[in-house]
Amino acid sequence: MCGINGFNFESRDLIIKMNEVTKHRGPDQTDVFVSDNISLGFNRLAIIDLSEKANQPMWDDRHEVAIIFNGEIYNFQDLREDLKKKYVFQSNSDTEVILNLYKEYGIDCVNKLNGMFAFAIWDIRTQDLWIVRDRMGIKPLYYFYDGKQFIFSSEIKAILEHDIKRQVDVEAFNLYMHVLYVPEPHTMFAGIKKLPLASYLRLNKGNKLSLTKYWKIDDFSNTDLSKHEIEEKILSLFQDSVRRQLVSDRPVGVFLSGGIDSTAVLGVASECSGEKVSTFSVGFDVKSSQAEKFNADFFLARQTAKYYNTVHHELTIGARDVIDNIEKVVWHLGEPDFNPTAVAQFLLSKMAKQDVAVVLGGDGGDELFGGYPRYYYSRLLSYYHKMPSALRRTLETALKAAGKEDIVSKLMLGSNSGVERILAFLSQKPSLISDILQKNIFNKDLTSQYFTKKYFHEASLPKDFEKHFMNIDRQSWLVDESLFRTDTMTMAWGLEQRVPILDYRLVELANKIPTSWKMHLSYKKPAEFQGKDIWRGAINKYIPDHVAKEKKRGWFTPMAKWMRDDLHDFVGDIVSPNNLNSDFFDANAVQKVWQDHVNGKVYNLNIIWAIVMWQLWYNEFIVY
Repeated sequence: MCGINGFNFESRDLIIKMNEVTKHRGPDQTDVFVSDNISLGFNRLAIIDLSEKANQPMWDDRHEVAIIFNGEIYNFQDLREDLKKKYVFQSNSDTEVILNLYKEYGIDCVNKLNGMFAFAIWDIRTQDLWIVRDRMGIKPLYYFYDGKQFIFSSEIKAILEHDIKRQVDVEAFNLYMHVLYVPEPHTMFAGIKKLPLASYLRLNKGNKLSLTKYWKIDDFSNTDLSKHEIEEKILSLFQDSVRRQLVSDRPVGVFLSGGIDSTAVLGVASECSGEKVSTFSVGFDVKSSQAEKFNADFFLARQTAKYYNTVHHELTIGARDVIDNIEKVVWHLGEPDFNPTAVAQFLLSKMAKQDVAVVLGGDGGDELFGGYPRYYYSRLLSYYHKMPSALRRTLETALKAAGKEDIVSKLMLGSNSGVERILAFLSQKPSLISDILQKNIFNKDLTSQYFTKKYFHEASLPKDFEKHFMNIDRQSWLVDESLFRTDTMTMAWGLEQRVPILDYRLVELANKIPTSWKMHLSYKKPAEFQGKDIWRGAINKYIPDHVAKEKKRGWFTPMAKWMRDDLHDFVGDIVSPNNLNSDFFDANAVQKVWQDHVNGKVYNLNIIWAIVMWQLWYNEFIVY
C-alpha cells in the first residue's frame, strides 16, 4: 500500500512536493523519476518483499516500462509462476508481476489481476501513460486534465500542489448535500475528478485522453445451482479470499466489530493463522446509563475476541477526541464526508499501526448479500404494488392495527421501481435541502438526473429490483463514502486495510443469487431486520451464538447526543451565521435545523454533520 503521484511534464520540484504531501501513505521509501514529458513520484508502505529490490518507481529489465503501484495483488504468486517461464524476476514483489504482465499482455493484463490497486504505467516505447483503478474501487485515484496538463495522485491534496484554481464544484456540492457523499467522477473541487472503479485512462503521445471501463456486472440472471450449492461456493470463495489476503511480510490484524462480517473474517483468519490474531475495536465514552446503547458492538467484539482467543486491543473515544482531531480528519479526507465514524476510524487506525501494518475489515457484506433495511423495505414495496388494490387496503389496515405504521409509510412511497425509489431511501428530503441552500445554488433535479443517467439508462435492467439496488449501492455509496473514508483514515497512519468480502469473484456470484435467498419477507420492524440469509448460512460455522442471535444494527456514534451537550458550542460555532458560508447556505434556515436538533424536536444529525464537515473542508482547502 502506497501513494502514487505523477504528471505529463518535467518538474522535479513539483513531484517532490506531491510526494511530501502524501508521505503518510508510504513512510518506508520515497523516490521520483523525471524525464522530458513525464514525472513520477512514489511513497512506499512495504508489505510484500521488504527489500530495496521492490522499491518504486520500478522498471522492467530493458528500462522500457515503469510502474508506480498502490495496493496488493492477491493472486500474484500464481501469475508469477506462469510468467517465470519467460521473464526473470529481480524481486519477490507483486509490483514486478504487474510490470511483466503488462509486458506480456499490454493493458489487458488488468483483467488477470485479483486485488485492490491503483497504478500508473509509463511506456517509453509508445509514449503512453496508463492509470488504472481496481474493479471494486477500493483504492482511490484522482486526476486533473485541462487539455494540456495531466496530473494524477492517490490523494487530491497532491494535485493541489500545482497551480490549480481552488473552486467548489457546484454540481458536486448539490449531490453531496442530497446523498451526503460526493459520487464519481465528481470531487468537491472543480476540475479534479475521480477515476471510476474498474476503469483505466490512457494519455497517448498526442496528449489525447481516453477512458475505458474494463469490467462490469451485466448478468443478473439467477443461478441454476441449488441454495446449498451456492452456500458452499460462497464459503469456498470467502475462505480463499481471506487466505490470500493474509499473505504479508509484515504483521496482519483484524478490525473487529460486533457484526457477522468482521466476525467471519476473524474466524477464517484464526483458522488459517499459526498464531494468535491481533484484533482492534473502538467504543465510546458515554454515561454508564447509555453505555449499552452506543457500545453494543464494542461489547460484542470483546466477547468475540475471547471466543477466538485473539490479542485484543480496545480504544475508547469521547467528545473531546472529536474536537482535538477533527481538523486532521478533514485534511486527510480531502473532501467532505458526513459520516461521524471517521474520527473513530482515524484514531483506531493510529492505535492499530503500533502493532500491525495490515488489517482485514468486513466491508461489503451488506451491499452484496442484502444487509440494509432499505432493501427489505424496497422488497416489500415491490410485492405490495403487485397486489390488487383491495388486498393492499386490507394489508394497510392490518399493519396499522398492529402498530406498524412505519411499514405502512414505506409502502406508500410510490409504485415506481426506478430512480425515485432509490432516492427515497438514499437522499435527504428535497424540501430540507431547498430550505438550507441558497436559491441560486440549489438544483432540485440534479441528483435524479445523475442517478438516472448512471444507473437507469440501459434498456435491459434486472427484473429483480432489489438486486439492482444492491448493485447501485456497491458502485456508489460503498465506493465513494465507505471505502473512501476507510482508505483515507487508515492510510493517514500508513496502515493498509484489506477487504476480503469484496473479492470480485464473490461480487460476481452475489449478483447471480436470487434476492429471496438473501432476505426473507416478514412484517417485523426494521430494528429486528437481519437480512443476509444465505451469507449467514454460508459462514455459520464462524459465527458464535452471541453474534448470531443479535438483530441488525448499524455502527453509530453518540454524535447526535454529543452535539446537544459536549459538542454543542463547537458545532454551534461552525454553523453560526458569523462562520457559515453564506454564498452556499441560508444561515437562518440552517440555524432552525440546528436548533430543532438541539431541542430534540427533529433528529438532524446527518445533515448538520454534513454541513459541519463541508464548512471545515472549505476553511481548510478553499480559504486556506
